[in-house]
Amino acid sequence: MKRVTGIGGIFFYAQDPKALGEWYKHHLGIDVQAWGGAAFDWRGDDGQPVGGTTAWCISAADSDAFAPGSKPFVVNYRVHDLPALLQALRDEGCNVLDKTDDSEFGKFGWVIDPEGNKVELWQPPPGQ
Repeated sequence: MKRVTGIGGIFFYAQDPKALGEWYKHHLGIDVQAWGGAAFDWRGDDGQPVGGTTAWCISAADSDAFAPGSKPFVVNYRVHDLPALLQALRDEGCNVLDKTDDSEFGKFGWVIDPEGNKVELWQPPPGQ
């Protein structure tokens, strides 16, 4: 069974998300949007799109978006078959959260790693 197939996104906290987003925009050229992040389309060596996106997003430090994780960031990993992977992780004794989400953006599930990091697993919608 395929497990992780890529990085879907990186999400982290900031004391002042708007100011930090402006810093990244000005100094690193990241096209930070009104929703607080940017989407990097995957491209091949020839510069042409290859059918994937990595999200990058700043969240307010007082948010509980990463709970019950204990760290100020979450890495989102692309997966091929979320339900099968979540079951495999449960069978392996991992701390898989009961909550899942199925939306227009795909299917999401979460596991807490041994260091307390909340890990987001994302199965993109068909065609992505």
